[in-house]
Amino acid sequence: MIKTLSGLFAGEQSSEFEGRATMIDGKSSQSSLSVGLLSVEGDAQADPQHHGGADRVLHHFPREHYGQYRRWDMMKGFKDAPTMGENISTVGLDETQVNIGDIVAIGEVVLQVTQPRSPCFKLNHQFGHPEFALAMQTSGLCGWFYRVITPGIIKLSDGIELLERKTDMSVREAMSIYFATEFDSAAYQRLANCEGLAQTWVNSLQQRLQNQKIEPWQRRLFGFEQQNNSN
Repeated sequence: MIKTLSGLFAGEQSSEFEGRATMIDGKSSQSSLSVGLLSVEGDAQADPQHHGGADRVLHHFPREHYGQYRRWDMMKGFKDAPTMGENISTVGLDETQVNIGDIVAIGEVVLQVTQPRSPCFKLNHQFGHPEFALAMQTSGLCGWFYRVITPGIIKLSDGIELLERKTDMSVREAMSIYFATEFDSAAYQRLANCEGLAQTWVNSLQQRLQNQKIEPWQRRLFGFEQQNNSN
């Protein structure tokens, strides 16, 4: 898939935004990562409810996306890896080339792709644009998460090898289905059936199918609920 990595990052330094802890600015460059089944050594999550866990041990973000967001004038000042909070940075591999459930080897570590990143309002603060999270959701330039199958050491000199492809659902298509504004039960069922999909996404899709409606996104994208002006 790719011969060498562009960057490896980890960190434990937290900061606060509107009274909430965030680790998005807490990562620094590493020559290697010590990857366990549930976490990366020296890497912390400020919000375990929405970040981390077995299905989201490592975040991979394509470095070239920074350039695209800059071209869209979505960033205040120059930002580059790891200001997205990623652990793995590469050039030449994006969401159209990676599928949900893909099993990959990075050096001695074996990983499985579980889900796209779900953007939240903290990105708006991080990049100085009130609609950055919405732009990520709409464009699908989001990166993806891995669960760990075989722990070990990832080195900066390692490449990424595709070992097994479990589904025909790309990360980009998964993002498009999940965040489409129109309800689509058939598409939700197809995505939920993807082998390897993160359990939180499976649960969310099943909840949509049960309720026959899409859950509100305003609080996640903007940090507040949309006001109802119907009265």
